[in-house]
This record gives sequence, C-alpha cells and structure tokens, in this order.
Amino acid sequence: MTAVAEIMDYDDVVARFDPVLGLEVHVELHTNTKMFCSCANVFGGEPNTNVCPTCLGLPGSLPVVNGKAIESAIRIGLALNCEIAEWCRFARKNYFYPDQPKNFQTSQYDEPIAFNGYLDVTLDDGEVVRVEIERAHMEEDTGKSLHVGGATGRIHGAEHSLLDYNRAGVPLIEIVTKTISGTGARAPEVARAYVSTLRELLRALDVSDVRMDQGSLRCDANVSLMPKGASELGTRTETKNVNSLRSVERAVRFEMCRQGAVLVEGGEIVQETRHFEEASGTTRAGRRKETSEDYRYFPEPDLVPVAPSREWVEELRGTLPEPPGERRARIQAEWSLTDAEMRDLVNAGAVGLVAATVDAGATPAEARSWWVSYLTQQANSRGVELAELPIAPAQVARVIVLVNEGALTNKLAREVVNGVLAGEGEPDAVVEARGLKVVSDDSALEAAVDEALAAQPDVAAKIRDGKVAAAGAIVGAVMKATKGQADAKRVRELVISRCS
Repeated sequence: MTAVAEIMDYDDVVARFDPVLGLEVHVELHTNTKMFCSCANVFGGEPNTNVCPTCLGLPGSLPVVNGKAIESAIRIGLALNCEIAEWCRFARKNYFYPDQPKNFQTSQYDEPIAFNGYLDVTLDDGEVVRVEIERAHMEEDTGKSLHVGGATGRIHGAEHSLLDYNRAGVPLIEIVTKTISGTGARAPEVARAYVSTLRELLRALDVSDVRMDQGSLRCDANVSLMPKGASELGTRTETKNVNSLRSVERAVRFEMCRQGAVLVEGGEIVQETRHFEEASGTTRAGRRKETSEDYRYFPEPDLVPVAPSREWVEELRGTLPEPPGERRARIQAEWSLTDAEMRDLVNAGAVGLVAATVDAGATPAEARSWWVSYLTQQANSRGVELAELPIAPAQVARVIVLVNEGALTNKLAREVVNGVLAGEGEPDAVVEARGLKVVSDDSALEAAVDEALAAQPDVAAKIRDGKVAAAGAIVGAVMKATKGQADAKRVRELVISRCS
C-alpha cells in the first residue's frame, strides 16, 4: 500500500468529507472545598498538602457530597437551557490511572443532573450556530503526575514520576455536546466559538475562574469525517485536554487534515485519544479509546441520590445573570459601538471590566481606551488574562477622573497605573508617593519657560517672528525639565505669551 500522506490540504478535506464534532468541556468549580470531602479547593500549593483519607481513597473513608457544587451544577444546567433531573445519582467509573488514588472516579453515568440543552454561538461574521447539549454531569478531578528526568516532561524517557494528589477530588462539571454536523469548512471556527461562548457564560455565572492555562477549563475535541453523501458516522478520535481557544481551533483543523489523509489513502481511523502539540500544531496518538462498557459503571453505594426540589431549581433560576450575548447586545446599543469595536472588547475579555469602569464614573470611550490598549499590553507582557491584572475597574476610573480634572497628564496617568499594578496602593496614594501631580502653579511654569527660552534663543526669535509652530521645541524642553508633570497646553500658552 502507498504510504499515507501526513496531512491533507484543508480545502480538499472539506470538499470530500463532512466533519462531525463532539466537544466535552471539563470545568473545575471554585467551591471552597473538594467535591466529596472538606479539603481546601485551591490551585497550586505544596504537593500533597490538601489531601485527606477520603480524597486519597483510604479504606474506611466515606464521601459527603458538596452542596455548593450541586447548586453550581444546577445553575450551569439552567444557563445552558437544560432540563434538570428530579432524581439522579453518582456512579463509579472504574479505571486505573496512577493519579487517581481510588482506582475509580466518582462521576455520573446514565443519570446526569442536567440534560437536553443548547447554547447559541455567534461566529465572527454574525452567523449563529445552535450547539445542542447532551448532558452536564458532576464528577471529581484526578491528581497530577510529574515526570522527571526526560527532555519533554512526559513519561517517555523520564527517570521517575512524582504524584501530587492536591487536585484529586476537585469538583468538576463535564459538559458534553451532541454531535455537531453541517458546519463544513467552519467546523474548527465553530469549535473555538463554542468553547469561548461557554467560557464567557461560566464566568458570568461565577462558578469557575475558567483559567484554561491552569486547567480549570479543558476541552476534549472529538472529530470524525464522513464522505460526502454518506449517512454513517466515521470513526472518531478524541484530542484530550486542549487548553486554549486557539488550540481548540488548531487541533480540530489538524485532525481533520490528518484523518482526511488516512482515508483517501485507504487507511482506517483508529478510535483513540490523542494529545495536541502546542509548538507544532499537530496531534499525536495516546491510548486506544475505551467504550462505556470498559469502565464497568455501577451506582456509587456510599452516596445518596440527588433530588433537587422544583422550588429550589426555580429559586436558582432566579439567580442567573443576564446572558452574555444579550448583555453584549444591550451594551453595544447603549455605547453606540460598531460590531468591530464590540468584537475587540469580547476578544480582549474586557466587556465586564469596561462596564464596571463605566459604573464607577468613566465614560465608555475612556474606559475602553484604557482596557483594550494600555492594560491589554500590560496583561500580554505579564502573560496573564486581562481580568487577572492587580487593578480594579474603580481604580482605573479614578485615574481617568484625575486626568479629566487636570491633576494628571496621560503620561503621568500611565505611571500611576504602573504603581497600582506594582502594589503601591490606590491611585491617589501612588500620585502622592511618586510625586506625580501635574505642576499647575504659573510661577513655577513661568520660571521653567524663561529658562527654556534663554537656553534656545534662536527658537525664541522664531516664535517672536510669528512662527508659533516653533513653540513645540520649548514646550518639549519644559516638559522634560518638569519630568512630564507640566500641563502642556498651559505651557504653550505661557511660551507664546512670553514671546509676544
């Protein structure tokens, strides 16, 4: 047989095949404690410090379900337009991983807490795609393995492995879509937009910090191809734990091209898990994918069923925030933003931050300018999300007020923001400590202007001859002498006045 090409041209793939997707998103809840015990649910920490007999699976320990996690699961289900089960229960999913200390995962199988929902996803050109939700169920996270001694950080080539069980037992909600078909060439874009929209919704619900870089939101992308005109689904692969929006799109696109190459050469797709390689944008084989029978599910005997009352469900429905899509439409209309301007805010993760800054007293234009330009630059340079910067919308609004009052120039305002980001306190305290207030005393400015004119007599002569454009050189000298703390407009007025 002819050797299989590594990948197929993307346009050729979508011309010959119909892609079918299935997306599974795992969301770590930010409850105070773990799913079935009282250990702290915190990211990081010294290895194996947030553990107890229950999350370590020691004999004789018994789980107790986290009520707040149940509440969060119901709110997520409602926000996804799901039906909420009147009665459901947990199950044991049996498999061995070294970072799963119990040798089974407490999850839900045929009785999820939420099912039959949907999420409308808007693509960049405004097209709306409805993604059907199969289920959202509760489970617990696993621990983490650290492979030491190899060149890649993976088990292959490592000298030994270390296990950290701090994450074992952290509450998870797994949100599973129904098959997504009919998207054609836009399948990778739909996958990215779905995860982005879902992340925005979960952030609005305040049930998770949805930090993909820290693993609190992870996507497993199932991809298969059907020849044009076929009715039977192709064999799927599952690319595991994709941890950025860009990577979701790239992983789906690559897997389509890889599978297309296999199929056109007469090969067969192996049902398996795969891992996405960020550096190369490719996937590599993992393990053969099990079926549900392989996991030998059975009801968890140590946990009582969950039976949320209809009154509680409706009470939780009343706590749901304005849907992000509706909120964006309202804000766009109120602020008179173009589609491109609104898209920039969304892509920067700045909608809520700008809105909060406006609520604190800034205008929409002023707030947008700060968050999508200077503060976005600061976030990028630090390698963090915009919302993770150590500055609050109210502090940004205060800096804007100081600029509008004439107490700060734009340049000085950036220094004040830098001080806040450095942990030096509130904006007014940074102004005071750094001595950044604009010099507005005319006597001090006049002295600086006279000194600059005396130092540049040729420029002063040009100004006296009516060439007022030359005043810029004197203004610049004064600004330099005052370390940018002079009011440039007032300095210019004084320069022209002294030369008239």
